[in-house]
Amino acid sequence: MKGIKQFKRMQGLIFGGLLGVACLASASQKPNIVYILADDLGYGDVHSLNPERCQIQTPHMDAVAQSGMIFTDAHTTSSVCTPTRYGIMTGRYNWRTWKQEHVLDGYDRPLIPTDRLTVPALLQANGYRTAMIGKWHLGLEIATIDGKPAKPSRQIKQLNGEGPLDPAKLSNIDWTGTIQGGPVDLGFDSWFGITASLDFPPYVWIRDRHWQGAGTYVKAFRRPGPATEDFEAIDVLDTLAAESVQFISEYQSAKPFFLYLALPSPHTPIVPTKSWQGKSGIGKYGDFVMQTDDLIGQVLRALEDRGMTENTLLIVTSDNGCSKAANIPNLQKQGHFPSAHMRGSKADLWDGGHRVPFLVKWPKVIAAGSVSDVLTCQTDLLATCAELIGVQLPANAGEDSESILPAFTGETPEFSRKGIIHHSVSGHFAYRQGKWKLLLAKGSGGWTAPTEKMMSSQADAPIAQLYDLEQDPGETVNLYSSQSEIVERLLQQLETDVARGRSTAGHDQANDTAEIQLWKSGQ
Repeated sequence: MKGIKQFKRMQGLIFGGLLGVACLASASQKPNIVYILADDLGYGDVHSLNPERCQIQTPHMDAVAQSGMIFTDAHTTSSVCTPTRYGIMTGRYNWRTWKQEHVLDGYDRPLIPTDRLTVPALLQANGYRTAMIGKWHLGLEIATIDGKPAKPSRQIKQLNGEGPLDPAKLSNIDWTGTIQGGPVDLGFDSWFGITASLDFPPYVWIRDRHWQGAGTYVKAFRRPGPATEDFEAIDVLDTLAAESVQFISEYQSAKPFFLYLALPSPHTPIVPTKSWQGKSGIGKYGDFVMQTDDLIGQVLRALEDRGMTENTLLIVTSDNGCSKAANIPNLQKQGHFPSAHMRGSKADLWDGGHRVPFLVKWPKVIAAGSVSDVLTCQTDLLATCAELIGVQLPANAGEDSESILPAFTGETPEFSRKGIIHHSVSGHFAYRQGKWKLLLAKGSGGWTAPTEKMMSSQADAPIAQLYDLEQDPGETVNLYSSQSEIVERLLQQLETDVARGRSTAGHDQANDTAEIQLWKSGQ
């Protein structure tokens, strides 16, 4: 119960004065907030963002864009899943923690300590009902039958899917035990979802702190793991859609609500249901994007049916760019470019890895058809929510978060930070300030060729990259060797933001780890 007690202490501090600034509006006037996070959805996968080179119909995301605001320069904190989700929840860069590269798996320990302020904890402490539906992928404290960290059996690959089998032969998870350190210990009143991606076991539903069955079958959506008999990847999106619509349709509280809907699509396994197969005309990936868009449409209709649309802040975005698992070359042959005009894709430092769709709708405040070119990062959700409800963040929270609320009415936010920091799957860093972007990598920093391994064999390759994104949005002309003053300025600011423990104004804070290696490919 340690995590629960820590969270209650944090909550008491919030109520007791750290955030005790008078709210700007009464509870009845505060907007509902719905944050929909797709998984591996590229900027160019949304038709309205890439009309000339998108071959997928996305009418519901297009409707959000047309009735709200498009942010053209919005970024994830990382070009892969777990670190991005950490930034969304905490308003802090993931590399300030012990997780310096790659992602967690479905058995890993929590990345967010229960005494750190999160978006749901902030809103919960200020009169919101908070709910999460979908994929967590930030680690959990999973009870086990032997008291050791949760893990699959070494023999699980040899076990077939016919069952039921003795669950102790598949993993050491105690399926009747209590799960801690997850969404409901970090500010959510409720959670229905899965531990991680649909190709990370265990394949068992969770509600709040409890497994919804025992993993007595072996299933493999790439990685074999314990599963319940009825869990099938192809059914997950429909299940989450039904759960989301039910939450909205049956909502009766006088409190406004925050719904964090974290989808597992169009991430692998790419499994559109039968009714969507063949719909896009360009393959299963396009079909899965269309099914994802339809889920968003179901949420929109549920809000409309309840008369909640006018005063609901709806954000639709993605955790990183399109994955290579979508077979990007084949999509491009058919005229579809998931990264639109940008270079790279998921896992990369180039913009295709982390510049993502970011569509915001709030009819009561945002004019239809608005466009914002403000450079923003998904860490900004925390500070934006704080300003929206009229509270001030404590010094040790949201260290990399700035409010973009002024942008909703066409104003330019006054950021205290100098720029934003990008991060790749392998932990490579980049720094963006205005039109300039410095990459501390010789290649993509991720999975797109040329990779760091490929570039290491070229003795004359520059050790880093610098691009003028106004003149060269495709990041093709490396100016690193000819613009030394700009390189030095950006590098110095990056070093400062890392060392200070924050990139925004305020008292310096400590990173969770003493050493953060900026140059991964050699300086």
